[in-house]
Amino acid sequence: MTDPRPPSIKSAGDPASLAADGHLSAADLFKQYARFVASFLIRMGISRADLDDVMQEVFLVAHKMGGYSPGPAKPTTFLANIAFRAATTHRRKGKVRSFVYANEELVGGAAGETADPERSTDNQQRLELLQRCLDRLDDDKRAIFVMAEIQGETVVSIASGLGIPVDTAYSRLRAARKLFREAAKSLTEGESDSLAPSMQRAST
Repeated sequence: MTDPRPPSIKSAGDPASLAADGHLSAADLFKQYARFVASFLIRMGISRADLDDVMQEVFLVAHKMGGYSPGPAKPTTFLANIAFRAATTHRRKGKVRSFVYANEELVGGAAGETADPERSTDNQQRLELLQRCLDRLDDDKRAIFVMAEIQGETVVSIASGLGIPVDTAYSRLRAARKLFREAAKSLTEGESDSLAPSMQRAST
């Protein structure tokens, strides 16, 4: 059985290892931001089964680019840009699997094995809804939505990391938020409608 828990990657960056100018090598980036990259890739639809391969690709690209150099983009958005492109390529190859299947405990698993079953069920339903809403966004909007709304990155940093104008980033984020809200409303209303007949039968 596939272990649904997120990978136990430690973010163990040592400030003393950083260059005086703030440059971070690929090794430094991995030590400090491996968990961030794993989380981002998972939310972009990469399964646990494929996560190691895609992460290796991300940090290999970072190495080929000479690591991170300080600028408008933060290390997280620098890596998110690389991860976004790696995830998009991976998805186009048809290798992507269900985010929910591979990571069903991302939201509820932190409570531990003795968690309240009702709470775990509620968390699972929320996770499924999140995935279905994200699946309705195209890759560009999905990446910005994940970085801004889930990872908490600033739009300026996201724009720099993705190499797009700030106005474009804001526009994509506004569109993504709108589509996400519409998807959530549509899906929740649809589920309520589908439950109505069974509820009616149960009451008779």
